[in-house]
This record gives sequence, C-alpha cells and structure tokens, in this order.
Amino acid sequence: MTRPGDLTPMLKPRSIVFVGASDRSTWSSTAYGNLKALGFTGKIHLVSRGGGMAHGQQTLTSCTMIGEPVDVALVMVPVDAVLDILGDIGAAGIGHAVILAGGFAELGGDGARLQDEVLATARRLGIALLGPNCLGFINFNAQVACWTGSMRTPPLAGAIGIVSQSGAVANFMAHFAHQHSVGLSCLVSTGNEPSVDLASVMNYLVDDPDTRVIALFAESVRDPAGFKVTARRALERGKPIVVLKIGRSEITAKAAQSHTGAVVGDDKVFDGVCQQLGLIRVDSIEEMIFTADLMAKVGPLQGSGVGVVSFSGGMCELAADAAHADGVSIPALASDTLGALRAVLPPIATPGNPLDVTGIAVAKPELFEQSLSVLAKDPGVSLLACIFDVPTGASGDWSPTYLAGVNSIGRYMKNSAIPSIMFSNTAKVVSDRSRELIAQAGVSYVPAGTRLGMRAICHAMAWSAKYRRVRPQARSRPAPAPPSPLPRSERQALEYLAGFGVPVIPSVLARSEQEALAAAALMEGSLALKIASPDIAHKSDVGGVLLNVLGTEALTQGFRQIMASAKAAMTHARLEGVLVSPMRREGVELFVGVRLDPQWGHVIAVGLGGVWIEALQDVSLRLLPVTPEDVTEMLVGLRGAKLLGGFRSAPPVDIPALALVVACIGDAALGLGPTLDTLEVNPLLAAAHRIEALDALASYKDCAP
Repeated sequence: MTRPGDLTPMLKPRSIVFVGASDRSTWSSTAYGNLKALGFTGKIHLVSRGGGMAHGQQTLTSCTMIGEPVDVALVMVPVDAVLDILGDIGAAGIGHAVILAGGFAELGGDGARLQDEVLATARRLGIALLGPNCLGFINFNAQVACWTGSMRTPPLAGAIGIVSQSGAVANFMAHFAHQHSVGLSCLVSTGNEPSVDLASVMNYLVDDPDTRVIALFAESVRDPAGFKVTARRALERGKPIVVLKIGRSEITAKAAQSHTGAVVGDDKVFDGVCQQLGLIRVDSIEEMIFTADLMAKVGPLQGSGVGVVSFSGGMCELAADAAHADGVSIPALASDTLGALRAVLPPIATPGNPLDVTGIAVAKPELFEQSLSVLAKDPGVSLLACIFDVPTGASGDWSPTYLAGVNSIGRYMKNSAIPSIMFSNTAKVVSDRSRELIAQAGVSYVPAGTRLGMRAICHAMAWSAKYRRVRPQARSRPAPAPPSPLPRSERQALEYLAGFGVPVIPSVLARSEQEALAAAALMEGSLALKIASPDIAHKSDVGGVLLNVLGTEALTQGFRQIMASAKAAMTHARLEGVLVSPMRREGVELFVGVRLDPQWGHVIAVGLGGVWIEALQDVSLRLLPVTPEDVTEMLVGLRGAKLLGGFRSAPPVDIPALALVVACIGDAALGLGPTLDTLEVNPLLAAAHRIEALDALASYKDCAP
C-alpha cells in the first residue's frame, strides 16, 4: 500500500473544518463539544451544504469559501456524498481528511468498489484519509480532536498512544483508562484503513516525544512490511508496543471480516511476529491498559529480579503465586539486605522476598519507606513492587492509616534508586480525589490488582530483556538467483541445503542392487533405505522406507521391496532408485519447516520433529530471515527445550551450532525465491557431537512436488 506522508498536520492540526456540521447531528455536536472540552485554541470552520447556523457559528456551503489554509477536515456526511465532498476538500487544498461514514469495504461488493473509488480520488487530490468507518482521533497533549465518540472529562493527558481499528473498542479503552487514571497522548481510530493504517499511526507515535508506550487493537495487519519496519524502529528506540489482536478463533476471524473487511491472518504466525519484533501481546483491554501504564511509568528495566512488599502475608503469598505463574523472578535477598531489614522491621516480621512488613505498618507507616529503601539496594532486585491501595471514596471517609501509608511509599519513591511501582491489592477505579492524593504523595500507582499487576511486570521484564539485546538491523543481502532447476526430490533438496552450509546425512543413490551393495560398503552399521523419486513426497505412505537394514541379504531384499512397493502404489511415478544412508539413533529429532504465509511472506517453524510434530504441536515461528540469535530464542521457548539440554543424563545439544544450522536453512529457503511454498527438514537430528538433516522436501506454488 502507498504510505501517507507526515501525519503531523492531521493528528496535531492548528485548524479544522467540520464538513456536515449541524446542531441536529449527534456526531457533529459531540465532536464540537470534545474540541471545546480539550481547550482547542486553533480555528474551527464549519461547512454545511444547506448553510445556516451550527454550534453558535455561521456555516459555509463549501470548503473553498474558507479562504485560508486548513490542516484537516472531519467529514460527517452520508456514504453516498463522500466522493463529492472529497472533490470540494481537494479544491480547497486540504491535505488530510477524517471520514466517519461506514458502508464501504466492510460490506464487500459495491461497498468495496466505492471505497476503491474514494481512495483513488483521494490519491489523485493528494488527500490522506483516516477512515472511512472510524470515529477519528484525539491528541490529548496537543488539546485537539476530530473525535465523534464520547469523551470522559476532565481529559487526562499522558504518555500512552492508543491505535484501534475499531472505533467502539477505542472508546472502551479510553474510558477504561480514564477510570483508572491512565493518561493518554493520542487516541486514533483507523477504521477500514485504505490510506492511513496501523503502521502509519505507529510510525507517527514512534517519533512523538509525548508518547512513551504504544497500545494497539488490531483485527488485521494490512501492511505487514510497513508494520515490521515500524515495530523494529520502536524496539530500537525503546518504545514498547502492546498489542491486543483478535483472531485466535474462527469465530473472531469471521466477525472481523464482517466488521471492517479485515483478513485476520494466521494467529500463530502473528505470535511469532510479536516474539521476533518485541511486541507485547495481551488478551484483554484490562491487561493492555495496565501493562502500558506500568511500562510508561518504569521504562526499560536493567535486570529481572522483583522485590515485593505488602503489609499482608496473604497478599505476599498471592503475589508469589502470580509471579510463579507468569515466570517473574522474585529472588532471594542477599545476606546484607536481610540484616538491614532486621534492623528496621518489628520482631514479629520475617525478612524475605516477598516482604511482609506486617500489620504493625498500620501504626508505623514509616516501615514502608524504610523497607523499600533497604530492598532497593539489594543487587538482585531491579524493580520494586509495593502492594497497597489508594482510597477511592469521598475524602471524608479516608482512613488516616491509608493516607499515611501512601505518603510513606511516596517519600521513598521520590528518592528511589531503582524503578518502583505501587499497585493495588485488587483492581480499582481512581476518583478525582484519589488522583490528587497520588500526585501529592508522588507515587507511581497502577490500580491493576495483584494478578494483573504481576502480569504487567512479566511483560515489562520480557520486553526489557528483548530491548537490551536488540541490535541495529543488518542490511539485507540481495538473495542469489534461485537454482535451475529447482530442487524437488529429497536428494535434490538435501544437496541444495548442503550448499548453504547445512550438514546433511551422507547418502548414495543406488540405481541397482549392485550399486546399493557398493554404497553399503562405504558405511558402517545398519542402514536406512528410501525410495528416490521426484514424484513421491511421502515415502512411508507407499512403502518406500526401510530402517535398520543390516547385512547383504537384507539390503538386496530391501532394495527390491522398496522399488516394487513404490511402483505398485504410484504406477506413473518416476523412480530414480534407492537412497542408501547410515542409520542415526542418538539425538533429538527436530522439525524445521518454511512456508509461504499469504500475509507475512516466508515463515520458519522449529519444533520437536518426527511423529511429535503432529502429536504435540510444540512449534515456534519467526519471519525470514532469521539470525542464530533469533533461532536460539525460538529453541529456548519450546516446551520440549529440556530435551536439548541433556534430559535424563543424555549429553546436551550444542545450541549455538544448532541455531546456526537452522538459520542456514532459513537462508536456503529464501534462496529458492518467491515461488517456494514449503521447505521441510524433518527430522533435523541434533546430538552433542553431530547435527544433520536426515530428510528434506521442497514444494512450490507452480506445481506439487
């Protein structure tokens, strides 16, 4: 897709025109009220084909009558009037437009054709479109909006930029954020995205100094190439992206198609994209907002250990269980730390992590400040999490105990040596009065509750580790021209892989029994025999595989049996002979497969091989190309990773060597060109002293293997 240019005039405009302005229009009245609530100081022009007054202001009948530059037009007209209005906007020299109306590509058929016509017209006139089928945008820090949905007041400016393909979900996220005192920098609804899409707005937010975290709600990624580039740029700049993407079920895939005309794509591939690009994938609006809020407050973390403090032993235990469930490290404290804690804690307290300062903190709230100050010096702790509530009721109902506790924690945080956060015992809303107390006390407060609070910490730790490892992306080398002819049979595929540095099992093509015997003389121990044919993909299905063949008689009988079985099963197959290879027994069987995803391009998968690939589905995916570092991350993330580390006294696999081999397989796949549909190595046998591809097969989009 053609990416629109700089979105600053659209998302940070100095002047706006409402097209379709009317007091009778709920959309127009709401949008105008939003602008006033934000305190917009720029110019607001109103256009209505019928003329007259709207919102206490005289309207014009055409954008061309404005007579001065305008940054963006908010178009609130019926779907059948959009094309004419675009002509008027273009004639007035307005380069950006937000289109509210639905009834375009999300309906398919005539709606999709009309959207194509609208896009072509906009491109011809040089207009970048947000929408159609969207609610618009709010830029909280710039105090400006073209937003036709409701807006909570007072507006809370902050550091989180939200981008949503669904206008309603954007509204829900903004309202939830407001309830929990989470400030936003931008809120953008992108709708059908024929012009301005997720990646376009992400690109703007990566450069926006007011935005520290980007939060996305996505039904589909329409520009995968642009999305990848922007996500990579965000990671390199230390700007986390939190993603809530639907599509885990067939039901949501169908719903997205009817909603915005989106193609949801393969959800497992998107999981791999998130892992590869450092995107934080979440499963709910609550998890998204609280994770983004925490990360905006703590920034990139320098370690993995979390120190937890509460004045309830039970909450400490709940926090420990939540941390264990999410893989968050709560390290044992150093002896010096334990000694320093004993000096400040009451005798009934037991120093440890999590740390229960006990109910005595009710009478001595300074225990929070003192304990947190000690924990911050522990070498294993890189983030402190204090579990404590901010009161939410009327100020007259607030307990002095809670006020004193919050202030004690705030005194520590104002001088904290490491990132520190306070989260509530259970998820809570934050009242206007609560916000005042939080600001006065100086606490970084995330009212997520213990479970979601720990989940947010888990995401922050994982993203920070990825950020610490990120390196500027190397320039991609031009891929060599695909070989001619393309490898199709197992023998051809293995020979091709060997040319890319992939170790493959020795094999000899025997066209007769005598050649099979000659090949066997070069090999020790038992043998593996496999039919060699460019027309037979699944050799076992036609009786084309024999294993553990030992001795001259077994070899000659095996040769005849394989040739006869293959001929009987596939009478028209071209039989080249039998591949003779030594048997391999020691090691872990892995599956390495590359396939062409219609949305993301070539994707590589690694998992346990042999029969386990179908039984366990323990697979990790990434987009090609991959580095050995990418592959190492994939291998470590497998549920069966323990098998590679020397399970039950077996010698461990050389992970760096294995990662390099898998990366070479990925390079080889790219070398086969854009017609490659699948390349499978199954199994790739990995042992302590040897890594070998035992079988390989390639297929292409032009025809079957």
